[in-house]
This record gives sequence, C-alpha cells and structure tokens, in this order.
Amino acid sequence: MTTETYRDAWGIPHLRATSARELARAQGRVTAVDRAWQLEVERHRAQGTSASFLGASALPWDVFARRARLDDTARRCFAALERRDPETADWVRAYVDGVNAGLPEGAARTPEFARVGLAPGRWEPWTPLGVWLGTHILFAGFPAKLWREEAVRHLGPEAVGLFATDGPGTAGSNGWLLSGARTTTGLPLLAGDPHRFLEEPGVYQQIRLSCPEFDVVGLAVPGVPGIAHFAHAGTVAWAITNAMADYQDLYREHLRRTGAGVESLSSEGTWHRAARHVEVVEVAGEGSVEVEIIETERGPVIAGGPEGLGGLEGVVKARESSAEAEPPATAVALRYPPRVTEDLGFSALLPLLRARTVADVDRALDAWTEPVNVVQAADTEGAVLHRIAGRVPVRPRANSLRLVPAWEKGHEWQGWHTPPYATLENGMAVMANQRGPATPLGVEFAPPHRANRIRTLLEQRPTWSATDLPAIHTDTHLASATPLLDHLATLDALTPEAARLRERLLSWNRHMDAASTDAAVYAALRTAVVRRLAAHPAFAALTEPPAYPEVLLPWMSLTARIGFALEHLLKAEELYGIDRRETVRAALEETAAAPPAGPWADSHRVAPWRALPEDPYTEPGLAGDHDCVNCTTAVPGITDLAARGPAARYVWDLDDRENSRWIVPFGADGVPGNSHHRDQLPLWLKGDLAQVVTDWTRLTLEHTETTDIPEEAHV
Repeated sequence: MTTETYRDAWGIPHLRATSARELARAQGRVTAVDRAWQLEVERHRAQGTSASFLGASALPWDVFARRARLDDTARRCFAALERRDPETADWVRAYVDGVNAGLPEGAARTPEFARVGLAPGRWEPWTPLGVWLGTHILFAGFPAKLWREEAVRHLGPEAVGLFATDGPGTAGSNGWLLSGARTTTGLPLLAGDPHRFLEEPGVYQQIRLSCPEFDVVGLAVPGVPGIAHFAHAGTVAWAITNAMADYQDLYREHLRRTGAGVESLSSEGTWHRAARHVEVVEVAGEGSVEVEIIETERGPVIAGGPEGLGGLEGVVKARESSAEAEPPATAVALRYPPRVTEDLGFSALLPLLRARTVADVDRALDAWTEPVNVVQAADTEGAVLHRIAGRVPVRPRANSLRLVPAWEKGHEWQGWHTPPYATLENGMAVMANQRGPATPLGVEFAPPHRANRIRTLLEQRPTWSATDLPAIHTDTHLASATPLLDHLATLDALTPEAARLRERLLSWNRHMDAASTDAAVYAALRTAVVRRLAAHPAFAALTEPPAYPEVLLPWMSLTARIGFALEHLLKAEELYGIDRRETVRAALEETAAAPPAGPWADSHRVAPWRALPEDPYTEPGLAGDHDCVNCTTAVPGITDLAARGPAARYVWDLDDRENSRWIVPFGADGVPGNSHHRDQLPLWLKGDLAQVVTDWTRLTLEHTETTDIPEEAHV
C-alpha cells in the first residue's frame, strides 16, 4: 500500500493512495502535520477538557460540552456506526490512525504546544464524530429559544416576528447554482462562500483526495475524514448553505433530589429517575471544578438542576404564575437528533466521495443528519440538484418557538420531516439562508437581501463563466440600510452639521466599500440608533439576561438582537411606544457632532478567533457587512470588527475542474510564521480566488509512505 503527499504552490495537500482506507489515513496524517494545534484544541473542546491548558476562559465551553454530553454522544454514534456501517467505521479509524501518526511531527513544529506545556494526546475512533458535533451543536441556534422566551414574556408574542432574523451566533452562507443554459460552456457552475466565525487556522482545509475509486478536491473540516460540504469530484460537484432549520428543542424540567439520585417529572405526572453523575473539569492555574451531569428522558440538562436555575427562579415563577397547578421549572434540558438516534450522518461521507452523478449525491445525502443544509449539486451530464438534507423532527410548533414544559403532554417528537426539494428558476438557484425550501422547517431566517442581490447580479448577463463569478462574492450593496435612510429623509429642523450629514447619507450609493467614508458614517449612525433603542425603557427588562450558561449569552444580548433586527424594528407599524423618528434624529445629531474621519475599513477589520490570545496587532480592514453578499459581519451597537465572514470562497466548473477556483482567509498551514500560514489573505481581501490545480506534474512530491499491511487485515 502506497500513499503520496504532494503540495501545490499554496501548500495545499494533494493526496494519492492505492485505496480509500489508506487515503483516509494519509488525510489524517497530513492534517495532523499541518494543523496539530487546531486538531488538539478541537479534540479537547469536544471532550470538555480545553480549560486544562487554555485556562478559565475555556471553562464555560467545557462545562457546556460536559453537560450536553458531546463526547458521550460521539462515542454512542461511533458504536452504532460500527454496527450499522462497518466499512465507514473502519475508514474513520484509518483517519484517526493517520492523525495519531502525524501528531508528534505536527506538534514539534507548532509553538503553541510549548507555550501552554501541552503534549499531543491520542485520538480515539469516535473523536472525529466529537469534533463534528462540537463544531455544529450551536448551528441550529437553540439558544434563540431562550431569547424568545424572554422577549415574549416582557414584550408579548409579536416580539417573535420583530426579532426573527439570523442573530449573533448564527452561521450562514451564500450559494448559487447556474444550469448549463446560463453558462458560457453549456455545463453548470456552482459558487458561493460559507459564513462562519473566522478562526486562525481556518475552519476549512483545502485538500485533494485521490485513489482508484475517486479523485475529489474540496474544503474539508479539519479533524473529520472526507470532504462533506464543498467538493468537486470531476464529474459532479456539490455545495451547501445553512438551511436555518430548527431541529433541537429545549424542555423546562422539574427535578427533585432523592436519596437514590435525581428524578424528573414526566408528562404522565409521575417521577422518573434521571441519569446523574459528577465530572471534574481541570482548569489551568485554578485547580478543578466539579460539574453535575444530569440527563432526563428528553435529553441532557444544560442549565439548572434540582435546586433551581441559579438566578432564573424568579423568571420561571413569573412565567408560571398564571398556572398555579404547574410545578416550578428548575432546569432546562436539550434534545438534539444524534443524542436520540445515535447517528451523526457519517454514512453519507464515503458515498459522497464515490459520487459520479447528481443522483449519486442525492442518494448519499439521504443518510445526512446534521447540520441541516440546503444542498446544490450539478454534474457533467447537465443534471442539477437543489434540496434540503438532514433530520428535522416532527413536533408541535410551540417546540420550535420557545421552551416547552416536560411535564405537559403534546411536546414529544413524532418522526421526521421529509426533506423538501426545490427547482431552478430561470436556470438558477440562489440560497443565502433566506426563506425558501426550508421555510416549513425553521423560525429565524436571514433577510432576503443577499439572495435578492445575487439573483439581480446574475440576471445582468445571459451567461456566466467561472472567471466571472468571483465578482459576485465581493458585492457590497447594503439593502438593509433602506429603513434607516427612509427615517432620515423625514427629518427636519436639524442643526447645520446634522443637515449636511443627512444629505450626504441620502446621496450615498449604499455600498459598504472598504475605502468609503460614507459607509463609515452610516455605520456610526446605525450604532448610535441601536444603542439608543437598546437603552429605551421599553426594553429595560431585557438588558440583564437571566443567568444562563455563559456560552449561550451571545444569543441573549439585547443590543446585538436590536442591531441585527434593526430594519424590522424601524419598519414596524408600532414599537412599544418608542418614537423612532426622534431616536434617529438624536442619533444623527450625535453622529454629526463627531463623525468618523476615516473609511469603513479603519474600524471594520478582521477579528479572527484564536485559542490562545496573541499580542495586539492590527488586522487588515474589510469591505462588506452582515447583509451584503460580501458578508463580513459587524455587530451593530457593539463593534465594527468582523468576527464572522466568508470562511472560504469557491467556484466549481463542471466543464473543466482545473478552471475551478477557491480561497480561504488565511492559508493551508496552521503554524504561525510558515510561508503558507497567511499567504492567501491578500487574495481573500481583494476577492480573488486561486485556481484549482489537479495536474500531478505541476505539483511537488513531499512525502511517500509504503505499508505492507493487507487491506483485509483492517476489516
């Protein structure tokens, strides 16, 4: 058995092996060599052990991971995978073998290990499943239900619609598919960009996987074998966006402690034993913390316990005061599909790599579980696919909106929704997390602005080529500015400074360009409006969120919620007695008194997440904004910095794979100072993409490994 590792000019690994299993091992090895620190951080986060070397700042996540039972769920899912699909389980084991083989070399070249005194650990067969689960557990936005619970309690049920937009913790994407009728070659094109938290190293790994069964290029998730989300297999290509589906539920639980342990009140009115044990979380420099783990028949308890919700007792009692017969809720339990089904959808990964047609991709995706995605695919025969993939439980609408009482009947899961399909319109399909085929499956969707803008741009030409499409990635038109600008247009009796600023903004082209001073002024005005609304007495009860776990608090931020829902709040017929015209007037006068002097890029800068804080330095400035196609997300009212944005960009050409293009924000190598650590950043900032190279003669051979172990010995 022989495996070969090649590199292209960007340091991107191209792997070739004599079997799919040996290829998986090679993928694990090269990922560990390139990204050892990232892999070990993700492994520890999945296990809830990252505070042992990252310190107290990592403790809230570790406590959540323990209480949500992420590692235990991964173990259960892998055990079920071994029973249900032994070939895929063995393939995952091969990847893990490669990771373990490559970690010593990778750790030796990565300075972060020495900084924290961490030695590389050992990956278990279920670790990739834990990494996948830890990466996506918050994708469905279940914490938004905690926010809606508070908003409805204080503002009334209409608050659900007013604030129903993708919020501070949501991950999104742009994606568009053009049929052959809309391209210069007569064969389809796929393009887009996933929007995630920008991390260094990046959340996507450019890679090529080649063996006699398949030859696939794409964007892998480091720590997970195969290429799940974005790939070109030569004769077929696929890509995804977040469907914004709701597939996780929160239950209010009434727990009590007994001599034998903990019990929960069921919908039958009887007490049932809950699973309970204590785990110890080690914290670097601060000793250890004991965490009580409780799981009811609904799922793991992620907040509260038998003694109460720690600061939430008043909230819960207020909610339940109208129903004297209801018992007090003391905890919140999370129900999520893999915990119920013991299936994380890994049985889709090998069939995706082996796919040759759209029909093959479609069949493979029937095994997909989560996150729930909109999938677009096309093949060299001209066939196209536009569908939802993933499991969404059938249950009452109330489950999707808010927390529901575990002791009441009628909130049980009753099977699974059939994933919807959609068709192309005028030879194209555009998805940007807006309402679409997934509408029946979700609650909060992105505004339609990005999708509408992409469609408008695509309609400007009858046909497109792969080289044309990157221009769409970087469009900066901000349609969501309209309601605020409309309010500006109604203002009169302004100071001279405010009147001049008003006229300046009303003549602005509404593009959030990096060099635009008008964009910077608009952003400053928006921030002033958001902060004034957040400080209004009508919202006072929401300024101090309940004592939910810290990892969930971004969803509870009143200022962030107002910032992302600003256009809804400004357009609403009535807003809790708030005089929005006067609010905008005061914000305009405030901004006019001290307007920003520089361009938008001065304050709108890349703010990548790193597991270890670095010495302060200035990251580059950006174009775009949350509702632009170039979705570089500031949090209005809080910061202009962009912690979220395009985690990759791609164009897949079905006429010629070597005419495809891709880019990531930083680089292929996870080691600071390496020549390929940040070499793609200049292209990413400009909106340029690197050409995909698949000609082996244009690649550099870096590593060859030969083993004499027969394939059947691993089965």
